[in-house]
Amino acid sequence: MERKPKRRTRERILETALQLFNEQGEATVSTAAIAERMGISAGNLYYHFASKEKIVAALFANFRREMEATLAAPSGRPAHAEDVWLFLHLLFEAIWKYRFLYRDLTDIAARHRTIAGPLRRLIRQKSDAAGAILRALVAAGEMDATEAQIGSLATTMTIVACYWLSFSAATEGRDVAVGPTLARGAFHVISLAAPYLAPRERMLFEQLAQRYLH
Repeated sequence: MERKPKRRTRERILETALQLFNEQGEATVSTAAIAERMGISAGNLYYHFASKEKIVAALFANFRREMEATLAAPSGRPAHAEDVWLFLHLLFEAIWKYRFLYRDLTDIAARHRTIAGPLRRLIRQKSDAAGAILRALVAAGEMDATEAQIGSLATTMTIVACYWLSFSAATEGRDVAVGPTLARGAFHVISLAAPYLAPRERMLFEQLAQRYLH
């Protein structure tokens, strides 16, 4: 039986750091704590990452790649209401996986200047992607909204998506349940657009919402 190749130390450092950052908050986790959790020396960790900022930057680069793939609009066919659910599902999955970034966006951007600019651009990309999907729904006759309404909706949907985990942690405690939390977040985001959906798509939304929430 063929053995699986051992994960490289660099990959293990990133996996361990991500786990600790998500559990305890990035600001409270030191490189020494990461090395201790892994059972390696601090020198071994510093060989791969000279500082914690380098670790945060590498994790953000991974997150950005995953997020940009999610933000790519459906190609080769018109967008439909179901695409909104898929988009939100993938979006919230990525946000949950790297949730330490979303505990306090302003704070982490201020302390890690190397990711501040890319983080701002990524948030704008989220808003642009939401706007593109909404415009596609209007073009397909599945939604009735003006360009001004689409702009406002895209911005508000992005705000809710970006700050949903912070709100949930503040109201329910830090250890919120994964599935229900993500489902409620997606539900509240799509609820913003529901009044603008055509009757058939609104009925579909209500059916999917019940399935998502229960």
